[in-house]
Amino acid sequence: DSPFGVENIYRKEDIGADAMGRISALSSPSPVLAVVRKPEDSIIDDASELMPLINNGGLYLALDAIRDPGNLGTILRIADWFGIDAVFATRDTVDIFNPKVVQATMGSIARVKIIYTNLYDLIKDHANQMPIYGTLLDGENIYQKQLAPNGIIIMGNEGNGISNLIENLIDNKLLIPSYPKDSTTSESLNVAVATAIICSEF
Repeated sequence: DSPFGVENIYRKEDIGADAMGRISALSSPSPVLAVVRKPEDSIIDDASELMPLINNGGLYLALDAIRDPGNLGTILRIADWFGIDAVFATRDTVDIFNPKVVQATMGSIARVKIIYTNLYDLIKDHANQMPIYGTLLDGENIYQKQLAPNGIIIMGNEGNGISNLIENLIDNKLLIPSYPKDSTTSESLNVAVATAIICSEF
């Protein structure tokens, strides 16, 4: 169930374990590998081309400079599970075709639409049409906030959070509270874990 074009499929039982080991990036190769053609529309800078990809009733993720391949792959898998309509990312987000990203998606890369673009312009163009959510330490408790069924959810960089420029566009600040309240705890949640919690609430 994917728009990706499969060029070829290799099975270990057909080509042998040695050959499979040479073409796989894993120390323990999968018994089946596919050669898949990359989509040509994963980078879109023209705002007019982005407009048809966003429905005001849809729910979208926007990734602001996610750098860790495992995090991006896991976020795509989460987006697949929760039916996110598309994922948009800044150009400095890790490459979706990084082998570690592909591996971490566990196949979701073939079903989730991800587009690298100018995130600020994209969000600014839709700020008056749908809610813009972001996870911030001064946000409102997500378990007590009334959430709309649509909007753009911004997830920030692992170390720096959401950039100031994009933060200024957020009209719904969300907080995942620690428990118990005011206890000494870790500084923050992993961004992929936070994404799962946020998407689950929506």
